Order: sequence, then structure tokens, then C-alpha cells
Amino acid sequence: MSLAVLYSRALSGMEASLVTVEVHLANGLPAFTIVGLAEAEVRESKDRVRAALQNSRFKFPAQRITVNLAPADLPKESGRFDLPIALGILAATGQIPADELHRYEWAGELSLNGELRPVRGALAMTYGAARSGRSFVLPTQNAAEAALVKEATIYSATSLLQLCAHLQGREPLHPYQATIDEPTSSAGNTYQNIGDVKGQSQAKRALEIAAAGGHSVLMMGPPGTGKSMLARCMPGILPSMTEQEALESAAMQSLANGSFDLVNWKRRPFRAPHHTASAVALVGGSSIPRPGEISLALHGVLFLDELPEFDRRVLEVLREPLETGMITISRAAQRANFPARFQLVAAMNPCPCGYSGHHDGKCRCTPDQVARYRGKISGPLLDRIDIQIEVPALPHQEMLRPGQSESSTAVRSRVEAARQRQLARQGTHNAELTVQQIEECCPLDKTSNALLERAMAQLDISARAYHRILKLARTIADLAENQVILTNHIAEAIQYRRLNR
Repeated sequence: MSLAVLYSRALSGMEASLVTVEVHLANGLPAFTIVGLAEAEVRESKDRVRAALQNSRFKFPAQRITVNLAPADLPKESGRFDLPIALGILAATGQIPADELHRYEWAGELSLNGELRPVRGALAMTYGAARSGRSFVLPTQNAAEAALVKEATIYSATSLLQLCAHLQGREPLHPYQATIDEPTSSAGNTYQNIGDVKGQSQAKRALEIAAAGGHSVLMMGPPGTGKSMLARCMPGILPSMTEQEALESAAMQSLANGSFDLVNWKRRPFRAPHHTASAVALVGGSSIPRPGEISLALHGVLFLDELPEFDRRVLEVLREPLETGMITISRAAQRANFPARFQLVAAMNPCPCGYSGHHDGKCRCTPDQVARYRGKISGPLLDRIDIQIEVPALPHQEMLRPGQSESSTAVRSRVEAARQRQLARQGTHNAELTVQQIEECCPLDKTSNALLERAMAQLDISARAYHRILKLARTIADLAENQVILTNHIAEAIQYRRLNR
């Protein structure tokens, strides 16, 4: 047989597209050619494959070898194609049987002595293989991560020789089974407890509403009032991750970091980039598109502390993902889509010195300085933040008062109950309601409608802010276990737009 066909996967954003690896041997002067829009790492596999085959005591053919990675217009990167190329050469030369190759998908980088090295994006590739109905073969170091895809059949190996023995029937491999010490639930996760935060009852109430409906939050207050601590409490009051959410979050971290740490399984991510971060660091980029902080915070929390200190152009890139939950990165060679369904929690000082409105009267900033400082956050971005609250400095008596407030566990139970009502009613949380769904799920009586009309006139509220107030009121009603939105729900939702321009 002079032609062998195998299957592998190429990563493009969160998608792991199927790649057909065709290996053809022809008579003529010895040559080794790889075609199919292969990046440098893939082209370098020629030397790795040759050394791995020879050091594993296989015969390397002195013929013209052509490897085609189809489809030809899909960019191929990394060393994951080493393994299917090597097996294709062995099958084309008759050194291993080719009958069973089509039942598997293969990925693995080869060392020069034939051992398998781990690859990036194993979770996304395994998910694609499971949907195609084929088994997935990959290095042993990636097996535990890949096993998170429960419907997948996984085989792991440490070397090329071990896989060849399996294909020849001499030492069959058994499907990989998750070991008993691998995490299977979110039990034992530790987050900052909201009960440790002294005072700030209004801020805690706002975070509970935000968690229940998936809303974004901006907290403004002097230094030391607990804004960062409150933000770190947010993952602990969010509902437990579903299997699908956990899988998507793990796949994203696997794409970015090369692998996924199983300790973080079903653990809501919390990302807090420094205010010197660039737009590429925040949304993703590079010549080969990689996810940024907003995608790494998938189904978790993105915390932006000192919000006005971020470059204005960096902040403006948040507008699209906040609206759509998706970010598209376009490059000359390819275009990649990354999910960006994160919960934004931001914090800022009220003025350049930070003490505007402080009860000690420390602030010496002029009104123009305060206006310029707050003006660093554009109106369109502020309009997309559902909850805007002040976190005032606490009196000394409040700080010295002993005892804890309500724990994160108690708050999370109410949040989960409210989320269940939303899922039963419209299939998603309130922050993602469409305009049509808002009309269906957020009807107002005459009194509530009149109150909202007055607020729109006095605060000059935009159409987007109007819809976000309705979504907030719907969440407040869900927390109160009310089927209809009442006037007090609308009033509370309006007062969370106090920073609106």
C-alpha cells in the first residue's frame, strides 16, 4: 500500500476542525514534503518523524514522501500532527496494518526517540472527536484532561512503539478511565466569603442581584472600602457550574495554557488583569489567534480594578463582547471566534485622589479634575454596565463591630433559586434576554411604567439603558419570588443607574 489516510484536528479559536492526513509514497529521488498550509512547527515535523521512526527501529523509506493535510485552506500549527504523519508512513510502507486507522483520530508530538509529548488544546480536540464517533488517541499526559469529555472514547500512550503494538494486536490498549482522585464536582472549592465583608449592605445586595441575573457591576468608592474584596466574593455566590459550562471553561484554559489543571474543574474562573494590560492581552490576538482575558473568564468573573487607569482604547474593546458574548479576532491568514460570556465587575475611585465624598473631607480635587477623571470611561461603555453603585467609606464604629454577616452559601442558595426561575421561564439568565423576550417577560403595570418614564426623562436614559433597567427589575422580582414586576422592583433597578450620564 502506497497511500494511508488518518484523521487529526486543527485548532481555530474554540473549534477543532477535522484534518485528513494523507501520506503517499512514490518512486523517485528521496524527498519528504508536507503540503496543506502548514506552519513552521508542522514543517519541522519531517525531522522529528524521521528520527523517531529510526530510533524506534522502523525502516524509513528511501522514496518520495508527500503528506497532504486537508483541507488545504485551513492553517495547521503545532507538533500535534507528528503522530499521524509517522503512523501514515508506517502504514503506507506496510510496517503496521492500515485497516483500523480510520476508527481513530490522532494527535501527539514526537520526541526524537519516539516518545509522545503532550499537545495544546486536547479538550477541544477530544470534544470534536466524540461528536464524529471516532476514538481519540493522544499522549498519556493529556489523557486526564481529555477524559472530562464523558462521551469520548480515549486511548493514551507514552510512545510510538506502544501504539504500533496496539495496532498490530500484540499489546492492545484499553480505553482510558478517569482515576478516582480526579475531581468530579465543585465540592471543596474555596472563594472569598462575602460574610467577611463588614457593612456595605447595599453593595452586597447589588452583587447578589448581579449574580442572580448575570449582570455587570461597577463599584465606585474611596480606597479601602472593600471594593476588591467584594469583587473576589463574586465567584462564591454564583450558581454552581453546569457540566457544559465547566467543559467550555476548561477547554478555553486548555487552549491558552497548553493544558487544564484538574484542580480547577467546575470552578468559576476569576481573572483580574492589571490596568497596564494591552487590548490584545484583554481580548486576544497574536499572529495565531489566542484567547485573551475576557475569554479566559468564560462563565466566570472578569475584575477590572482601577478602571479609569486602563487605556481608553483598551476599555472600548469591551463594548462588543459585553453586548454579544463573543469576540472575533481577524488576521490575514485566518479568523477565530472566541466565546466571551463573562461577568464584568469593575471598581474605581470617585476622583484622582480617591477621597471625593469621604466623611473626613480629605479630597482637594477640583470639579474639573473629577469630571476629567470620570470621563475616562466613555458613555457607551458605561451604558453597557447594568449596575453602577457607590461603595462609601465605613464609619469607624461599623469597622469595630464584631460578628459576621450572611455567608456566601446562604446568598448562593437564593441566587441559584432565582436562576432556576429564569431558566424555566426563558431558557437563559436575564442579562441575555433579547428585546422580544423582554417584552414577553417584563410587562409593567401603569404605575411602574409611569415611574420608568419619569426616570428616563430626568436621567436622559438611552434605549439600551431602558432595556437593562427592565432586565434588572426582572431579576429583582425573581429574587423576591414574584411572577410580575412591581413598582418597588423598578425603583430599585433605576437607583442602580445613578452614575448614568
